[in-house]
Amino acid sequence: MKHLKKASTLFLALALTLSLAACGSTSTTGSEAESTGEPENAGTFQSDILFCGSTSLYPIMSSLASSFTEEYVTWDQVDASFPAENISIYVAPGGSGVGVSAAIDGTADFGMVARAMKDSEVEALGENYQDFIVARDALTVSVNAQNPICDIMDDMSTETIRQIFSGEISTWDQVDASLPAETINVYIRDLSGGAYEVFQTAVMGESEVTASATQSASMTELATNIANDPWGIGYAGFGAYNKANEGGQVLVAMKVDGVEATTENILSGDYTIQRPVMFVTGAEVTASEQAFIDYIFSQVGYDVVEANGYIPAFTPEA
Repeated sequence: MKHLKKASTLFLALALTLSLAACGSTSTTGSEAESTGEPENAGTFQSDILFCGSTSLYPIMSSLASSFTEEYVTWDQVDASFPAENISIYVAPGGSGVGVSAAIDGTADFGMVARAMKDSEVEALGENYQDFIVARDALTVSVNAQNPICDIMDDMSTETIRQIFSGEISTWDQVDASLPAETINVYIRDLSGGAYEVFQTAVMGESEVTASATQSASMTELATNIANDPWGIGYAGFGAYNKANEGGQVLVAMKVDGVEATTENILSGDYTIQRPVMFVTGAEVTASEQAFIDYIFSQVGYDVVEANGYIPAFTPEA
């Protein structure tokens, strides 16, 4: 998951993961700057970098942090002008809202976000705000592949989806009379996840998701929940959907208003339940941070994005 250099690194990584509210109370501006209170540009070098937030971006960033560290080990191997300090890149999940908050209050260098940024958030991050879009993702309206609905329909209207997720439609025979009167089990991301806000805006509008919906801590968990429940339905992310089906079809994605969630339809905008997957900051990017960002947007990063089932939002530099 992360580079395995020493026990203290593992302990800190675990602490960061468990302390989601703070998303890493340890500043990542370097130990010297931390002890003296001086900014990095006063002569210190940032050897530690912390990313926090979106569970959708987490596996991509975690993989890249690991491969970057394993390849270079110390910063001078990245750039001869950098000191021979160990590379430490921490990646902590916690949800898009947590990631934005951590970037705003400075408890993380970068907030990972899987939704559009709000104007108020951009304003709070200040004049140095930057976003780095890594991938495009969509929310597939997925059912269990064993659900008999897969044999009779492959499309749902936005209104039907809204009624199902609000609880107005609560049994499968209410979707189609030929289906059994089994209770519809709704699966969603937890309220801190960017997916919740995307789905609320694109589908639910003024309606609230039913209180009986099962919240999932990550997209992987959400997809697994649907895959384990023949009567389940949920908005599995495009990447999580693809990963879940790698070993065989366990989820089936419904078209929405006649539009299938394909790479082409997501990139064109025809499939409307979609979102950017990115990381943001309100601070000036340091030299070490820029070196890792360049790595993220290289061919290596492109391949990792695709391997995780997402659509790369960039063309890798030669």
